[in-house]
Amino acid sequence: MTNLAAFLENSAQSYPDRTAIVFGDTRLSYPQVNGAANQVANLLVSRGIKPGDKVALSCPNLPYFTIVYYGILKAGASVVPLNVLLKGREIAYHLGDSDAKAYFAFQGTPELPIGAEAHEGFQAARDNGGCEHFFVITADPTAPSPVEGTETLGQALAGQAPTFDTVEVSDDDTAVILYTSGTTGQPKGAELRHRNMRANALIGEDLFGADPTRPDTYLCVLPLFHSFGQTVIQNGAFAYGGTVVMLPRFEAGPAIALMLKEKVTFFAGVPTMYWGLLNALDETVDVKTLAENLRVAVAGGAALPVEVHHQFEERFGVVILEGYGLSETSPVASFSRLGSPVRVGSIGTPIPGVEMKLLEPETWDEVKDPEGIGEIAIKGHNVMKGYYKRPEATAEAISADGWFRSGDLGRRDADGWYYIVDRSKDMIIRGGFNVYPREIEEVLLTHPAISLAAVIGVPHESHGEEIKAFVILKPGASATPEEIVAWSKEEMAAYKYPRIVEVVDALPMTATGKILKRELS
Repeated sequence: MTNLAAFLENSAQSYPDRTAIVFGDTRLSYPQVNGAANQVANLLVSRGIKPGDKVALSCPNLPYFTIVYYGILKAGASVVPLNVLLKGREIAYHLGDSDAKAYFAFQGTPELPIGAEAHEGFQAARDNGGCEHFFVITADPTAPSPVEGTETLGQALAGQAPTFDTVEVSDDDTAVILYTSGTTGQPKGAELRHRNMRANALIGEDLFGADPTRPDTYLCVLPLFHSFGQTVIQNGAFAYGGTVVMLPRFEAGPAIALMLKEKVTFFAGVPTMYWGLLNALDETVDVKTLAENLRVAVAGGAALPVEVHHQFEERFGVVILEGYGLSETSPVASFSRLGSPVRVGSIGTPIPGVEMKLLEPETWDEVKDPEGIGEIAIKGHNVMKGYYKRPEATAEAISADGWFRSGDLGRRDADGWYYIVDRSKDMIIRGGFNVYPREIEEVLLTHPAISLAAVIGVPHESHGEEIKAFVILKPGASATPEEIVAWSKEEMAAYKYPRIVEVVDALPMTATGKILKRELS
């Protein structure tokens, strides 16, 4: 079967007694997850969802995410995972741009205040039109819907059969659309084929020694709506019959407690998570047992500081493997290798079946200097189909012979290991989340008092980078930095809005009128 949902079905058949998901006191076997996903597929078909339709999903790291994700795939539809921190206006844009016919959204609770503002998103989507079916995921499946005129997932699944004949798809059909802003304009949907996602999850055997005869237990703290957690943790675990231990929000103390309780063998995180784990180790933590259990640790999203590398290896006896990828590459493109010495700052070598090279600026010519810096280009089974409904953007990013331009500048050493030397244009990485200044600037310009804005990332001890905005006010207008921050908080997702605002009289510019961001700090 080419459908990505085969990971779940095969494991349910091969390992009926294994635990697939752990969340709190809830433990779900593979057959239980498969049966629930079948109910979701039956629900979608009963509401007229057809193969190739798009279905959006906004849910934190809860069993519901995985169940709905595979249910959508089983029905032959494409999953559109949305960041749980998006606001109503942003949700409506994503639903409209992806042509989503249905939308599943978790409604946050006081105990778990993470999740899409379901009522905002549903109302904004209704006002926009297009999306026809709305399902609220509630912490209590028996509770009534908190959003007027909608069903809860529990209500909608009542009476749906736990069996379903998964829709067969072609390798090149779209399995997932992951939204990424790139460096300009509105977010774009990267269309990832079933074969892209399947092959990327199956690299676990080569990179991490994944083996279904001795399955790993994965701590899932990376958000599943993001490509890193979705592929390396969820799909990677299900491909090899592993167990996913879900934690909706990363906090070092609870993460360590779960690692001990569930005997976690596989941890993946962004650098700030490793920094948090190390800082949470004290005399009350059984570090010896933690280290004995942990088999693999992987990092991505930003460069891992050398001191974190060394401290983690010293305390846990495990060398952190660093990798690199993008939403457009499913996401993994390169990784350091299990058992190899640390090369601090390196993103490793291309994964099996993938090629990388360095390009000259503005052309598709390869950098000739073996020590030269160039834009990283990627080719292989992981490269997306293209940007949904954006043929021009796709043509700019992918050459006729299949090379994808990453926008990241890198270098390569004599052994073929790659190093990032500059981020994708002006992209900011805040706490592992990609933030694109152009998008923030465009929102800031809708403020009635702002005439011009420039957004940059500034160093931050725990987040890696913080978002800072320089703004020029309109003549006669007034707004304090505090007022602009408060306004931004209401208009943008929590990881996006600028925490620092500086009101200036002018911005440094080139002769052609481009803002010189390198002169801002």
